[in-house]
Amino acid sequence: MSEAGVRWRKSSYSGATGSTECVEVAVLNPAVGIRDSKAPDEPHLRVSPQAFGALLTALRRRHESA
Repeated sequence: MSEAGVRWRKSSYSGATGSTECVEVAVLNPAVGIRDSKAPDEPHLRVSPQAFGALLTALRRRHESA
């Protein structure tokens, strides 16, 4: 898939405070792209939707136990 026109999104938690410590995600059928918002032109990760879901689950569990 060409990545021209791909819509990268940041968490709504990162926009209001001007924080630059963010990652962005995008649907790159059939993968999910993950990149550093400070370096959008650098290479990014491509993971399966299942791996991305597992990452989100792990992060939520970690946040809930903190």
